[in-house]
Amino acid sequence: MTANPIAETVASLMPAAKAELTELVAFHSVADEAVAPRSECEAAAHWVAGALRAEGFEDVALLDTPDGSQSVYGVLPGPAGAPTVLLYAHYDVQPMLVEAAWLTPPFQLTEREDGRWYGRGTADCKGGVIMHLLALRALKANGGVPVTVKVIVEGSEEQGTGGLERYAEAHPELLTADAIVIGDSGNFRVGLPTVTATLRGMTMVRVTIDTLEGNLHSGQFGGAAPDALAALIRVLDSLRAEDGSTVIDGLPTDAEWEGLQYPEADFRKDAKVLDGVDLPGAGTVADRIWARPAVTVIGIDAHPVAGATPSIPSTARAQISLRVPPGQDAAKATELLFAHIEKHTPWNARVSIEQVGQGQAFQADISSPAYASMAEAMRVAYPGEEMQASGMGGSIPLCNTLAALYPEAEILLIGLSEPEAQIHAVNESVSPQELERLSVAEAHFLVNYARSKQA
Repeated sequence: MTANPIAETVASLMPAAKAELTELVAFHSVADEAVAPRSECEAAAHWVAGALRAEGFEDVALLDTPDGSQSVYGVLPGPAGAPTVLLYAHYDVQPMLVEAAWLTPPFQLTEREDGRWYGRGTADCKGGVIMHLLALRALKANGGVPVTVKVIVEGSEEQGTGGLERYAEAHPELLTADAIVIGDSGNFRVGLPTVTATLRGMTMVRVTIDTLEGNLHSGQFGGAAPDALAALIRVLDSLRAEDGSTVIDGLPTDAEWEGLQYPEADFRKDAKVLDGVDLPGAGTVADRIWARPAVTVIGIDAHPVAGATPSIPSTARAQISLRVPPGQDAAKATELLFAHIEKHTPWNARVSIEQVGQGQAFQADISSPAYASMAEAMRVAYPGEEMQASGMGGSIPLCNTLAALYPEAEILLIGLSEPEAQIHAVNESVSPQELERLSVAEAHFLVNYARSKQA
């Protein structure tokens, strides 16, 4: 990294950053009381609020949002006439999944031999909170922060329940800004500075199928009694074509991605696909993960194998995630998904469908002036590399809310969730080098952006 005062300051702050991220990762802040007590999210929110107050933020508040979560807000006034930049991250995290599959404790930050820091939320997105703090601290140590900074740290992003979106809509003056930096995406690969140009939207539904008043002996009734789990399996299988492509009646699935491509060999390595296992779907990898809808069955409720009895299931339930690419309306996709499930439920089984989350896709205007400021900043933080723009298959529903509320604001997406981070999976980790470089980039972006507004 090219020597400069901001970079040197960030480097000196990295040990303290690791200690802070260790504290933040320790909170089991899953915004689902069926998984973790509410007190864990509350404690994480108070930690973030305390960190903002320690940096001199004013009007620090824990905002009670309509979905029951708390978002943390604060403002750091800049020089008179300076532009305002909103920095976003979230402190809530995905569940740990299978704890035994973690090589180190999921809520204990652990540095392993590869130098990465492991733990749930290290990259997605507690590391983003630390990234913002590092950038601001580096600026304060080198002449001051040249813009007014607003920070909003969400408490239920991973659940997709829209608490912050609804709060922002009800209080549109709160998050007004000239530019918005969403610190919840990531580089295309470690060491390649990347802004995210598109995000897929998402809808999440739960499907329950009932066929009998109760389980029945499979020997006495099997063959004629309708099996709820078998019916559910047929429904789920109908969502995929023979080649594995997503198929939902009426939903287009043939769009193509124009831009940075994702070589299949690189994708197989990043996704840790087992040798000999084919990739599902058609088109390029970039088509499949950035430009087309993708359905995933993320959970099934049925009797577990342990303790199973030879009986016919009377009820079964699944949770389905549908990622919706830019250009398609998530609400319409949800309607089509409902209709498809109802149409493909066999034997006139009773089916009920519950929507549990939804967010629209997002497409950034990467030709806006703020991107020039970010490109210049990334050249400093990543010597010899030019900023790239890629898609991201994940969803950040807040982006469209902010774009609608503040149509003049320039929205940039950066972050720590590169492929090796394995976000949403076991053994999530963050590269401390990426945390350092992106903190440097964000600090230089704020300087460049302030200068561009003065020109």
